[in-house]
Amino acid sequence: MYVENKQAKDLKIAYVGGGSRGWAWTFMNDLAKAKDMAGTVYLYDVDYEAARRNAVIGNRFSGNFTYKATETEREAMEGADFVVISILPGTFDEMEHDVHDPEAYGVYQSVGDTTGPGGFFRALRTVPMLRAIARNVKAYCPNAFVINFTNPMAVCVKALYQEFPAIKAYGCCHEVFGTQKTLAAALKESHGVEVARREDICVNVVGVNHFTWITRARYKGIDLFDCYRWFTNKYLSTAYDPEGKKAWLTDVFASGARVRLALFDRFGVIAAAGDRHLAEFCDRDDFLTSIEKANEWSFTLTPVSFRKADLQRRLARSDRLYRGEEEWRLMDSGEEGVAQMRALLGLDKMVTNVNLPNRGQIPNLPLGSVVETNAVFFAQDVTPVLAGEVPASILPLVRRANDENDRTVEAAFSEDLAFAYEVFAEGHLLSFLSEKEKKALFRSMYEGTKKYLTMYR
Repeated sequence: MYVENKQAKDLKIAYVGGGSRGWAWTFMNDLAKAKDMAGTVYLYDVDYEAARRNAVIGNRFSGNFTYKATETEREAMEGADFVVISILPGTFDEMEHDVHDPEAYGVYQSVGDTTGPGGFFRALRTVPMLRAIARNVKAYCPNAFVINFTNPMAVCVKALYQEFPAIKAYGCCHEVFGTQKTLAAALKESHGVEVARREDICVNVVGVNHFTWITRARYKGIDLFDCYRWFTNKYLSTAYDPEGKKAWLTDVFASGARVRLALFDRFGVIAAAGDRHLAEFCDRDDFLTSIEKANEWSFTLTPVSFRKADLQRRLARSDRLYRGEEEWRLMDSGEEGVAQMRALLGLDKMVTNVNLPNRGQIPNLPLGSVVETNAVFFAQDVTPVLAGEVPASILPLVRRANDENDRTVEAAFSEDLAFAYEVFAEGHLLSFLSEKEKKALFRSMYEGTKKYLTMYR
């Protein structure tokens, strides 16, 4: 790789999970729009055929990159400038146990990939994979920047650093972006001010991934907390539903923002993730005692049946793209991975929220825990900004989430099932269950995913 006249050439990018029909396509789209970058993307996936098909699709994009499928991580990573990770640990059959086994015990999860019993078992499957990736980074491209998109985000990033402390990794998540858009809507309604780009909403972010909070928010001198308070008073009881369609009843990713608004009303800090994620970090009785209660709060649970059906739709589209029966039209993805790469190459600079080990950017959370704050990207460096302390009103909840993440990593690294159960049983969404019920649930979830847990004693 070299940079000359504001052009980055001969880049080598390793994509682990390169058979993805979601994140990989988005990444290809954004690379095709980056006219000042060129090189080769090596797609590695345990499903080689999926990576091979994506290489064919990628090479049809109009852009400066060539795509090549590889059968080994070594071939993909050796000498890489960047490593991108977006993997599914197991299949949706395993995720079905993550999400739905707990429902037999009255434990409901709106996502099931980050916290709660589902997030815990996903982590048990994911951490060994991330450890192997970190070892390969150390062996084949120790100076590469590693961008993780895989959930549970904080657990994955911590696993990378714990396995290879010198790794240059960070976690990239788009949840804060949606809250910036909500702030823009609040500003328009309260002041009649249009925001051209959500990036123009300046926010200070603290917390852990999917349980992030905004402690300061401004737009050109306007304090957006006042706007958001007005917005909360208007929509807390009715939901923010600008089209009047109650989209959350038919779209598993939609919400009426009532969880965010309720948390702001309760704590005075802006919750900066989607309602589905936020609800899982709160006490069960707040939002998740039943499917009906979630609907009352204007969001829905995401059943794995939806994910399976969506996968079939994406597989069908993959066939059309592979055969040339459908042309990819470049779009504005709203993602920032490629923009971050450009900044790291010195082609631009940017400030955005990412997940990194705590080096003091949040003084009242433990050092070494993976936290989410803004960071500065520029010329081979990503440096977290001093975000300040988590406000006292939300500190107990954020600290609980952080400690559960750290304990989950500890359990996964132990490779000890008995210890893993101890950590599982501490989970906040299980606090109302008896010890007998917790053990039965753990056994059920373990049996459902054990072929990916052979490393645990």
